[in-house]
Amino acid sequence: MSNTTYNGWANYATWRINLELFDDSSFLEHDGYSWDDTYDLKNELCEYVEEFIIESTREGLARDYALAFLQDVNWYEIAEHLQRDYAELHTDA
Repeated sequence: MSNTTYNGWANYATWRINLELFDDSSFLEHDGYSWDDTYDLKNELCEYVEEFIIESTREGLARDYALAFLQDVNWYEIAEHLQRDYAELHTDA
């Protein structure tokens, strides 16, 4: 079995989606996300990215490939990472 991790993440798709869409701390300021429930948050993140792709691209092969790319993303890993960052940002020091 080969090692498929990428830059400390589960795989390239997970790393790239986190880097491109969630690495900005301003995302952590959004209300309405399930910051306390990892399972719900991972579903919300996936839905957010799917909607982003659908709204920002035309129907066709490129959109199909972009949506297929999302199947390799470890949404749970991104959700856990964002929850840690959210907790650090919102902890009273």
